[in-house]
Amino acid sequence: MSEALIASGLVLLDLEDGGLARLRLNRPEASNGMDVPLLRALHEALIRCQREPRLRALLVTGEGRNFCAGGDVKTFAAQGERLPDYLREATAWLQIAASALMRLPAPVVTAVHGFAAGGGGFGLVCASDLVIAGESAKFLLGATRVGMAPDAGGSVTLARFVGLRKAMEIALLNPTIGAAEALALGIVNRVVPDEALLDEALALGRTLAAAPTLALAATKRLIWDGLGATVEARLPEEARTVSELSGTVDAREGLAAVIEKRTPRFVGR
Repeated sequence: MSEALIASGLVLLDLEDGGLARLRLNRPEASNGMDVPLLRALHEALIRCQREPRLRALLVTGEGRNFCAGGDVKTFAAQGERLPDYLREATAWLQIAASALMRLPAPVVTAVHGFAAGGGGFGLVCASDLVIAGESAKFLLGATRVGMAPDAGGSVTLARFVGLRKAMEIALLNPTIGAAEALALGIVNRVVPDEALLDEALALGRTLAAAPTLALAATKRLIWDGLGATVEARLPEEARTVSELSGTVDAREGLAAVIEKRTPRFVGR
């Protein structure tokens, strides 16, 4: 059973009994192209996720033929000379959304079908913890193609995933990257048949929702925070985190399950 947390609008949000939430970009007629109203709705949904104590994992998907085509170029072009002011607002909302995905204590899985383009599509992919793609999915950064630059943190995260030279190639030449290449480059974790994408993504999300919630949250935080740090700088924080987690119910349950040779029953505390 699932409960609708946001039942209508440009972003939909549902929560299953087991703690898996599904966030759906809901502007299919525009390939979920991001304008200010959609970005505001995305921010509202992510704030709702932050405040939901039952949430243990988040699955991000898009309605319609594409996950997200990036910024809504028609809306952008219609702004004329007002475009810089419009984009200042749009990119501010997008930056908040990308940061919220990285900082959400629950692990974030994004499922990509069709195109994931621009800061809205490719950028959100790079801000997710795990990414699963249908075999026909395509990825395009595309910013410089329209005289702009990467956003949503992509100028940092992409290079971490694929390396400096490949990131330069993707950002400057704007190749369309197929799912198999995205897997080889480390942009996605898994590629599955298109028809199995949602089922596989839900299964992955439910696996994470059933895992030790506090441990996953701490591990996610350590990895994201450590992107720009040296190993030595992170050692004290790792030690503090492990010590803190050892006092949780889930840690005691995990140890007991190993000793008793059974499947652990994690409760998120």
